[in-house]
Amino acid sequence: MISKFFKALWHGLNFSRRLILNLIFFVIIVAALVALFSSDEKITVADNSVLKLNLNGFLVEELTYIDPIDAAFQDMRDSGDQPKEILLDDVLQVINRATTDESIQVLLLDIGNLYGGHLDKLEVIAQAIDEFKAAGKKVLAHSAYYNQTQYYLAAHADTISLHPYGGVKIKGFASYPMYFKDALDKLKVTQHIFRVGTYKSAIEPLIRNDMSDAAKEANRLWLGELWQQYKVQVSEARQFGLDNFDETLDAYQSKIQSVHGDFAQYALANGWVDELKTDQQLQAELIELVGLNDSGKTFKQVSFYKYLEMIKPPVQFDNPVTEKVAVIVARGAIEDGKRKAGTIGGDSTAALLKKARLDDKVKAVVLRIDSGGGSMFASQIIRNEVLAIKAAGKPVIASMGSIAASGGYWIAASANEIWAAPTTITGSIGVFGALLTLENSLKELGIHSDGVSTTELNAISITRGIDPQLADIYQLSVENSYDKFISIVAMERNIDKAAVDKVAQGRVWTATQAKEFGLIDKLGYKADAIEAAAKLANLDFYDVITIQQELSEKEQLIREVFGSAMVQSALSGIKLTAPLNVLTNGYLAPVTSQVEKNLSILNQFNDPNGTYVRCLVCEVSF
Repeated sequence: MISKFFKALWHGLNFSRRLILNLIFFVIIVAALVALFSSDEKITVADNSVLKLNLNGFLVEELTYIDPIDAAFQDMRDSGDQPKEILLDDVLQVINRATTDESIQVLLLDIGNLYGGHLDKLEVIAQAIDEFKAAGKKVLAHSAYYNQTQYYLAAHADTISLHPYGGVKIKGFASYPMYFKDALDKLKVTQHIFRVGTYKSAIEPLIRNDMSDAAKEANRLWLGELWQQYKVQVSEARQFGLDNFDETLDAYQSKIQSVHGDFAQYALANGWVDELKTDQQLQAELIELVGLNDSGKTFKQVSFYKYLEMIKPPVQFDNPVTEKVAVIVARGAIEDGKRKAGTIGGDSTAALLKKARLDDKVKAVVLRIDSGGGSMFASQIIRNEVLAIKAAGKPVIASMGSIAASGGYWIAASANEIWAAPTTITGSIGVFGALLTLENSLKELGIHSDGVSTTELNAISITRGIDPQLADIYQLSVENSYDKFISIVAMERNIDKAAVDKVAQGRVWTATQAKEFGLIDKLGYKADAIEAAAKLANLDFYDVITIQQELSEKEQLIREVFGSAMVQSALSGIKLTAPLNVLTNGYLAPVTSQVEKNLSILNQFNDPNGTYVRCLVCEVSF
């Protein structure tokens, strides 16, 4: 009787849950259909308007694939599971179009929600801002707070204003990975580590509780180079000296004491900002500068996202007649098999390269890399296709973005030329293998594994551990893989193998340092790489196309339905709040996200041979 009661109760609860979800889904579908069959309001820009560059998210080379329905429902929560992303090319397209748009006279950098972006991305946006200014137009920056990512862009404004209760936080660059050795020991997880390279610290979080001296030595070098470049570029934009950057607590404390603990006054006295101003004061200034909009309540303006929607065609059409330079983006960890955008699949990325190879109109290829590496096998699958493109008579330019290290360098090594931004993080030429086994953990729970085998080769299991002889064999395999890595670099870069080994050993470099060793050819950005590819292919007139994974017809339809303005507006009014999410996405967010990120790496270890060319310390705190 009790069993029947609880079974009936469960069926009732389950029915109610499904009913509520179906009702919500039905409402959304109705709204979607109405949106599809109604005419969207045409976006217009009034004369003498402000372009409000209200960037919200992380700057990326390629948007991570998110299921369209999941993306729509994400806005119903107080905080989405996936961080928002901003496509770098979209930002550049908006600023460049606004530069020649006579309706836009002012650019307002509203970047308080710009969460992060590597220096290479900030540099090209800053260049576009400078060109906007050179066209005789005004650039203003205003925020309650500026972190150093946001401040890099703000430094290129004509005037930087700060809320009187705000502040500027410029604290340099850092790399503080989490280390799990004690935790794994307490869980009695056995770690079997195989590696080559004095500086190959990618696996250290599993086998240590702190950063090794060798890793600290190497990291200080390239982080110091990045910090120097940041300081030089910001000081040139703001026209103050390098000594204006506080690097010791004593100096910082002294300055803060002189303004009685007022961070806004510190920013003003230190020359970080030009004036302290409330949002209301800024609005009054802009109304006086460009005039009132049609509502008569605020200044004439258009947001970044509205302007992008106006200038970017919903469907991209390629001219079937013109010759092409094809761009393929390889962003994220390199894994075996097929992967969606935001992760590099060996098979899926090779398929994109193959598509460029087989397209007769494509005369040159730019492989845009933003990756710290991953599976060695998948990296080689991609490299094989790079070699096939070259064999087909089409030049390949590797264009390095924020990071092109370890496996990211592997897939770049065979290109005709390697281009990188001065602040690109590269190198990390080293190999490791890792296997975690749970025989001791299971023993604690009273679980054992036993049986028979026809050979001695079944001497490895997650439940039984690994035989020492087999461990020696794996170490030999890793050493062989390292030899293959440096041999490829030596052959493709025409460098003596011993010289490659000297700058390899898993050590990380900035592109300016790597160029001295011959690991890259030229310093430049994606646009420079595209121009170089066209030059190698002897192209005078050409179009640039991006070859990317195509959505299925079903995915495309769902994206169009749930991406419509009306549906987004309807969803924005629905909020589902999970109490735990409030905590983990608030105060504890930095810790929970870092732990989750570190642990998720284990799921990316899917190389069929268990061999990896991956750089973890390349993650920088900006």
